Amino acid sequence: MDRSELKEFLDFKVEQYNKPSFIEADPIAVPHRYTFKQDIEISGFLVATISWGNRKSIVANGHRLADLLGNSPYDFVMNHKRKDLIKLESFVHRTFNGEDLIHAVQSLQHLYKSYDDMEAVYARYQTKESLQPAITAFREAFYSTPVPYRTQKHVSDPSSGSAAKRINMFLRWMVREDAKGVDFGIWKSISPSKLSCPLDVHSGNTARALGLLKRPQSDAKSVEELDQSLRLLDATDPVKYDFALFGLGVMEKFAS
Repeated sequence: MDRSELKEFLDFKVEQYNKPSFIEADPIAVPHRYTFKQDIEISGFLVATISWGNRKSIVANGHRLADLLGNSPYDFVMNHKRKDLIKLESFVHRTFNGEDLIHAVQSLQHLYKSYDDMEAVYARYQTKESLQPAITAFREAFYSTPVPYRTQKHVSDPSSGSAAKRINMFLRWMVREDAKGVDFGIWKSISPSKLSCPLDVHSGNTARALGLLKRPQSDAKSVEELDQSLRLLDATDPVKYDFALFGLGVMEKFAS
């Protein structure tokens, strides 16, 4: 396919998968429980943090996590007492356990005492073309209080070479907005043109099969390469193609 044919094909796949019916079975269903900005941010960030493995398990544990926070994430983060953290000890999703969740809640409280919301961190450290340096700055702010080393692995850092798939997915949710109502678009100070596509095994293999990505690894350099390819197809909203790559890779096994 030439570029125009590829764009037509991928635009069609975006329309196929970017619709309200996508929400229920996806981790984004958890922040869709809320309307208050900080509740959306916190629940979205936490469920994105645990988003690896089986999607059904991720969604179920994301809803359980929201229930443990009293279905009011911002209020819990800002006003919890030490005794309130005890009930979080039972949480587990793969290698993310109750200790990690407690440290995440405490780190979020510290962050929100320094910034009005998460958007403010990313807005401050965004560059002209990218949010990847802002992810590194956010991670530093998030872990600015003492946290065990094993807990720190749950938020990736592009500057260390990571594709940072889960945090890029979270940023898509917060920044990107369209008429379909899947992504929230509540961060108005950041342009969707700066977003990077969440890159994992499925999206990477699909991107390679389509000629959008040549690099064999799924790392920060591959994210940059895929950014460049997708921005040639749509400079203002490149990560809408995450829906196409996800649908083709996970639902249709396109690259198998």
